[in-house]
Amino acid sequence: MNQEKTINHQWKQNLVLIAKNTFVWLFQLSQKYNRTITHLDQIPSRELERLKSLGINGLWLIGIWERSPASRKIKELYGNKDSIGSAYSIFDYKISEDLGGKDSFRKFKQKAHLAGLKIGCDMVPNHTGIDSPWIINHPDWFIQAKTNPKPDFKYQSPNLSSDENTEIRIEEGYYTQDGAAEVFMYRKKGENNIFYIYHGNDGTSMPWNDTAQLDYLKQEVRSAVKQTIKSVAGEFDIIRLDAAMTLTKQHFKRLWFPDEGASKFIPTRENDNLNENEFNLRMPHEFWAEVLETVNKHEPGILLIAEAFWLMEGFFIRNLGMHSVYNSAFMNFLRTEENRNFKNCIRDMIAFDRLSLDHLVNYQTTPDEEPAINQFGKGDKYFGICTLLATMPGLPMFGHGQLEGFKERYGMDFLSPQLNETPDENLISRHRKEITPLLNNRSYFSQSTNFILLDFLCTEKDINENVIAFFNQNNGIKTLVAYNNSKNSLIGSIQIPVELNREKEIIIRDYFTEDIIQNKTNSNVIQLELGPYKSRVLTLYF
Repeated sequence: MNQEKTINHQWKQNLVLIAKNTFVWLFQLSQKYNRTITHLDQIPSRELERLKSLGINGLWLIGIWERSPASRKIKELYGNKDSIGSAYSIFDYKISEDLGGKDSFRKFKQKAHLAGLKIGCDMVPNHTGIDSPWIINHPDWFIQAKTNPKPDFKYQSPNLSSDENTEIRIEEGYYTQDGAAEVFMYRKKGENNIFYIYHGNDGTSMPWNDTAQLDYLKQEVRSAVKQTIKSVAGEFDIIRLDAAMTLTKQHFKRLWFPDEGASKFIPTRENDNLNENEFNLRMPHEFWAEVLETVNKHEPGILLIAEAFWLMEGFFIRNLGMHSVYNSAFMNFLRTEENRNFKNCIRDMIAFDRLSLDHLVNYQTTPDEEPAINQFGKGDKYFGICTLLATMPGLPMFGHGQLEGFKERYGMDFLSPQLNETPDENLISRHRKEITPLLNNRSYFSQSTNFILLDFLCTEKDINENVIAFFNQNNGIKTLVAYNNSKNSLIGSIQIPVELNREKEIIIRDYFTEDIIQNKTNSNVIQLELGPYKSRVLTLYF
């Protein structure tokens, strides 16, 4: 067990995470510092200290594992000669030698810890690279068909296997751009028994043609993946679990072993039916519950973050006990200004268990989404929602290039950025002025024990749902945050619950300037004027 991680877990509650596409980041750092930076231990300490100075204390490194050579070959055959293969088509859970390997990573981690940063990585449990050692040595671990699911799937494309005894060929339509087969051909040389293995797939778009789908009905697969997660947890502080919702029993069955007459399954799986009883015999427990039991016992210092969509946030928190879970409602509802829906999500969480809010990962972008600047702009709306990000319970997560105002969405196979962008110094300056002080005091906001969602009243009874307002109290500090997520100026009032105002006087100060906003006796009503997309952070003294 990693003894360093058993000392103090308080950092988890106050974590502020930023994602970095590792190869792209090293290229950008090479340009910034005018020298070659290709290995992790070459990252300057002052760059890590700069992140810490902006209020960041966690770094998620994307794409550090050894990538599938076949993934790179597929992309080269598409004509993309600069691709390094997908970060999510993993050959093996070894730090890429292109990044300096294990020794370089360990030196970097030590440097990052000295700078006050925790280090995270991805774990991709749903699938492996199409040519991984598991696919070569344990082809039976993957979901497969004994015969070609569709006669028009053709497999005369190049062999992608680096193992001299194995043939792996994806369907020709991927190269001609006129098809997207769910399976690839697999054969051991010298044998006639060709069979077809399914690509990784979540059923929402095209199959991931450089991956192979693991079969979680097999106990040996579940055990092998759990052991891999445990091993990775011994080296990192944080693990993001890619596409975690696909491995819940509900969705794994729906996608791969549907009921007869069901819909929304992986194409060509309509005849691979299992009734509920048989499925439960073969997959008796929720996989993530088993993982959490193992990790909590052997690596209690690790923080697991589940990428879970499809309205699965509550299930992961309440039923599985997941440490942290993506909260897509934060980005989606606030971007589209569906403010009532956003607040209803918070209310639903509170109604079940207020502490559920502590487990949400709030964000304005992820590596799979458009950059935050493209979604929210660079003005008051962007900073107002950043204020919510910094002051709501849970885990705030920033995207690669978000603080600099970069507009490019980096592909998972990028070796370098495609756009020549320079940091927006005005945006960075405003971050330092308005957001960094909040992030540096996350302990005032991060816990939900005393969190109360409040109404903004434009008249005595007229609630304006466009204002997101809440009270919280942590470490003896009482705060009130209000943000107007609309283009209209609003004047109204917020009523602090009576039980919070036990003294005769309430003093309200601006969080940043310490100016007194209100100093009244026997009044728990706060009057506020909020311009379009403006926010206020207030400190309350009773």
